[in-house]
Amino acid sequence: MKLSHLFKNNTELKCSDINIRDPFVLCEDGKYYMYGTRAKHFGIKTGGFDVYISEDLENWSRPMECFNSKEYDMNVEVNWAPEVHKYKDSYYMFATFTRKSCNLRGTYVLKADNPLGPFKPHSKGVVTPEEWECLDGTLYINKVGKPFIVFCHEHTQIINGTICFAPLSDDLTETISDAVTMFKASDPYWADKIDDEKEHRITDGPFMYRTKADELLMLWSTFINHKYAECLVRFTDGELNMNFEHLPPLIDNDGGHGMLFNDRDGNLWLTYHTPNKTDYERPHFVSVDDIGNTIIIK
Repeated sequence: MKLSHLFKNNTELKCSDINIRDPFVLCEDGKYYMYGTRAKHFGIKTGGFDVYISEDLENWSRPMECFNSKEYDMNVEVNWAPEVHKYKDSYYMFATFTRKSCNLRGTYVLKADNPLGPFKPHSKGVVTPEEWECLDGTLYINKVGKPFIVFCHEHTQIINGTICFAPLSDDLTETISDAVTMFKASDPYWADKIDDEKEHRITDGPFMYRTKADELLMLWSTFINHKYAECLVRFTDGELNMNFEHLPPLIDNDGGHGMLFNDRDGNLWLTYHTPNKTDYERPHFVSVDDIGNTIIIK
């Protein structure tokens, strides 16, 4: 079936009708493909992932399943944060699952021939450290074409969550050296000051973006004053490494796990979910300016 026919004959939804977390948009061939965590029964065997299609970022198709985790015995508990990247003429989904063997979360890589899927397992197990509880892996390709995964080491295991990265093999099937920890949730200058070392600090949703002035930024989320927040890091020498600085948060009023994408006209958008309340989460879109050394919400 042709995509145009499929879209025209599929009942349209508004963003207010779509209950997902962690929205991720791929712009391809003039259309927008949105993926996300099924928010109903969030964290309890949600069965896989869907894709929504739009031509204008306002009207969306009904969800079409693009990965069925039950078919691959991956519906253990968590099915979280799918994001799809085009890489070497194929489409790769980075998504977090609970592993049946050890009950720890980790990010796997799935693969498909087109944005609609069906996606199938591709990596040799998790591409996050085997003994760690991890989530929200994202793909980053550096200036010389080398792939990396950027991900979170979960607060559920280490209390003070961290953001980490590791190099991937060129075929995205495995990591090829140890992970590097960049920072803890408590490290930014604006982070809440908490005296209790047993107070959990959350990191999630990293996403990499290179500006028009060749600056490298990273989005990530945490909580500020008990509200979900979208935060920003800038790498001071334009590459993924330990040389970075924390910038002021972009959003601190109950919105997060966002990503950036250009629409078909070249305009930059930030999408994230809000509110951060089970069964009420919706994808939200805001226009963003790339001003060279950072981004600002219009």
